[in-house]
Amino acid sequence: MSTAALIPQIQRLAAQHAADTVAIRRHLHAHPELSFEETNTAAFVTRELQKLGLTPRPIANTGVVALIEGQPGGPTIALRADMDALPIQETSDVPYKSTNPGVMHACGHDVHTASLLGAARILNELKGEFRGTVKLMFQPGEERLPGGASLMIKEGVLENPAVGHVLGQHVFPHLPAGKIGLRPGRYMASTDELYLTIKGKGGHGAMPEMNLDPVLVAAHIIVAAQQIVSRRANPKIPSVLSFGKVIANGATNVIPNEVYIEGTFRTLNEEWRAEAHQHLRRLCEGLAESMGAVCELEIRHGYPYLENEPALTARVRAAAEAYLGPENVVELDQWMAAEDFAYFSQAAPACFYRLGTRHADGRFAASVHTPTFDIDEQALATGPGLMAWLAVQELAGK
Repeated sequence: MSTAALIPQIQRLAAQHAADTVAIRRHLHAHPELSFEETNTAAFVTRELQKLGLTPRPIANTGVVALIEGQPGGPTIALRADMDALPIQETSDVPYKSTNPGVMHACGHDVHTASLLGAARILNELKGEFRGTVKLMFQPGEERLPGGASLMIKEGVLENPAVGHVLGQHVFPHLPAGKIGLRPGRYMASTDELYLTIKGKGGHGAMPEMNLDPVLVAAHIIVAAQQIVSRRANPKIPSVLSFGKVIANGATNVIPNEVYIEGTFRTLNEEWRAEAHQHLRRLCEGLAESMGAVCELEIRHGYPYLENEPALTARVRAAAEAYLGPENVVELDQWMAAEDFAYFSQAAPACFYRLGTRHADGRFAASVHTPTFDIDEQALATGPGLMAWLAVQELAGK
């Protein structure tokens, strides 16, 4: 049987299990857990995999990995879903609303986990139809440094058996359910966290000559630092430098002793990333010193940029068009958000694609990381089956 002949079977199984997939997603949505605290989620995933006769094992503390073994002699590919939620208070009034105050699946990781469990059901029923092994990776801590993907890789998730390719999907409210988007090559940015403390000498606001104003120094640094992007970066390399938090705890007539700043730097080139760190440090420390103050800069090295291996991504696109129809597969632009799936993309050929979750009438358009994020659950009729089909295609070397 050709692999293409499996499409109707996979679509039938996806439809057959759709209600269970939705129920799983709603259960996960109602019981979110923060990064590296996914104890109950991991236990739930483990039980669901055991129901299939699989033998899941823990990894990276609250992660789970399991194998679906088809006919012997084939390659191994990995399918990844992240499981953690965000520290956001959900405001939508839905039956499956979060029951954990201040914690919400606002980035769709409940969808990712439910989809991979649904794909596991399909692949487990079809394991006599393909040759090779599918490694199921349920990952903790995508939303928090150092990223659960990096920890899983360190613990050997891509070995024993060695993984040839890694596939992952992520919700995308800018596309309607039933569609997916992807992009070959460099897709998502690296991310670094910046923490600055500018120290001066505070005092009465009416006597600036007696003080060393760290607020003024901080203002100069915030403005001057933008020249790193506008005048130091190659214009062909996307770069973003943003400061989102400034604390100067003085008053109308009080100059504080210090100012605290937080920001982020993102780019799509690792060499420029390292160079930009050096420029930023010299600028912040040197400018503060020139004004008589001190700037302490901490750069927390975050996720690398995400690379979709071009040949693999071309195969994924062709397979998705066969499964969904060419009109339902779109090309995406580069995106300066970050994802720790990037670690997998740096360790093995990988493809990270986006699953449409908006309703055709415009509902469910709220962005991820917002308190009203939700999905058109028709996306769960697409996600599991497509992921299973992509795995079958890759194992067949198509």
